[in-house]
Amino acid sequence: MAYKVPRMKMKKFFLAISMTVIAICAYAQNEVGSVTIQPKVGFNIADVTDANENNPRFGLVAGAEFEYQLSERLGLAVGLVYSAQGDKETKFDNYGNKVKLTEQLDYINFPIMANLYIVKGLAVKLGIQPGLNLKADYEFKSGGVSVSGSFSDLGIDIESFDFSVPVGLSYEYKKFVLDARYNIGLTKLVDGDSSKNSVFQFTLGYKFNL
Repeated sequence: MAYKVPRMKMKKFFLAISMTVIAICAYAQNEVGSVTIQPKVGFNIADVTDANENNPRFGLVAGAEFEYQLSERLGLAVGLVYSAQGDKETKFDNYGNKVKLTEQLDYINFPIMANLYIVKGLAVKLGIQPGLNLKADYEFKSGGVSVSGSFSDLGIDIESFDFSVPVGLSYEYKKFVLDARYNIGLTKLVDGDSSKNSVFQFTLGYKFNL
């Protein structure tokens, strides 16, 4: 005798199938040939290489990226991002007093990224990033006294152009994109000095179809 599936079990079966289809659609990538814009905001954990006794500077990052879906697995993104970078250092003056120095190096960066989607929603990112320096200020704090100004006032000329290589991962869910990347600085901050930018960057964005 043929086995009859109870009606309640059939309903649960079709409900499970429907939920699976919905989940797959939620994780689906953008269609090939589509263009999206992704406003994003987050924070940097920035540092300067070859600096002694330095600590990271936490700073704002905000901007937008456009992405063109070249294929099911590969997207090309270009962006414009404001990025607060630099670092913090602790030094001692000639009298043994502790001096805290904050280097405020802010940029407009132009990331150009290849996004390789290894599974739905998860992308490995690699690219290049030219940048323009907007701000090169310092702040000294010692014994309750604070002194600030521009590095140029001290005769230190921060290079106006910066170049880095960003690598990272992103995860997309229902158009929300969580992005983590490390920007490897390749250009020197000051001519004749070996220090470069080193930035961990974390952002949350949302994709809009164009």
